[in-house]
Amino acid sequence: MAKVDNQDWTYEKASARLEEILAALGKGDLPLEESLKLFEEGTRLAAFCKEQLSQAKLRVEQLTASADESTAEPQEALADEKD
Repeated sequence: MAKVDNQDWTYEKASARLEEILAALGKGDLPLEESLKLFEEGTRLAAFCKEQLSQAKLRVEQLTASADESTAEPQEALADEKD
């Protein structure tokens, strides 16, 4: 996971901060050094958010697979009973 300062980041907090950074950089009125610092923070936050989304996707896939297996078992049992 990307190191994002020493704060307890959630996806929502990181995403909101990333939006703030994008808005500030989008104005184009920051000094170069400050722009670079914000850009660096933004890249760390983007990596963090990407990792969080990847983990969430994996959990959804695992839960879906588990649910599919659970619903398949009763159907198989019914098919066996009819035979």
